[in-house]
Amino acid sequence: MSPTVHPQQGLSDKALAWIFVTPTILLLLAFNIFPLIWTIYLSFTNYRANRPGAEVVSVGIDNYQRVLNSEAIWESMRATAGFLCASITLQILLGFGLALLLNRKFRSHSFWSTAILLPMMLAPAVVGTFWKYFFEPQYGIFNYIVNFFGDFGSFTMLGDTALAPWAIVLVDTWMWTPYVMLLLLAGLRSIPPYLYEAAEIDRASEWTKFWRITLPMVLPFIVLAVLFRAIENFKMFDLVDQLTNGGPGSVTELASITLKREAFEKWRTGFSSALAIIMFVAIYGMSLVTVRFLERVKQR
Repeated sequence: MSPTVHPQQGLSDKALAWIFVTPTILLLLAFNIFPLIWTIYLSFTNYRANRPGAEVVSVGIDNYQRVLNSEAIWESMRATAGFLCASITLQILLGFGLALLLNRKFRSHSFWSTAILLPMMLAPAVVGTFWKYFFEPQYGIFNYIVNFFGDFGSFTMLGDTALAPWAIVLVDTWMWTPYVMLLLLAGLRSIPPYLYEAAEIDRASEWTKFWRITLPMVLPFIVLAVLFRAIENFKMFDLVDQLTNGGPGSVTELASITLKREAFEKWRTGFSSALAIIMFVAIYGMSLVTVRFLERVKQR
């Protein structure tokens, strides 16, 4: 059967489809595929962006070997892994708790639902600037709040090597817990009511209903929340850059901060491109494992 032809325009359905799809494909190639291919090419060269006229020499896999053998890179990866585990754990626990709370109807439900979402509506740079002043030891509000409960002295949250990583975790948790809450709330509201009705007939306890119905049904949404937040936190830059810029020392220097230093401070473009590709592969691998785990969860 030949494709339908519109007599007025003289175009077939297939031609119309390509007219609408082509701009999307071109934009995808321009903003996603081409930069990735260009980065892969640069990762095998000694190219420096601050020396555009210099000869570009192929160095093979030397950049990758230097990245994998760099103690500074591994230190930033360990800092990133610690940040991921702490922030995602807190966000899942708090987000799940808030989702359970908002899943129940109560007075001023709409007001609190909107108020909880406010942090995630702000730009990360704005959030970083706000919390930087909040933690300021001389005139920040944080020390006043802490010392209201006792004489604990002055805390330099962003200047203390032990406290600075937790300050980053706290700010990220404050900002993105509402996002996790939204995902888990959608999961809670997708649970069929008849499951709880059957449990009521069997006189199941609240704990049994949570463990046997709520948690298994919401588990795919929890996995999705972990995946989305892990991807975002692995490449998070602006919030940390505003708060600590990787300091004090290098305790909050995440992989994204290290990538910025190598690319735009040391101008080692080839080396930083190799680091970017390794980060991309790590994120892709983490996503692949999580998606396969999610498929197994759905099959149960």
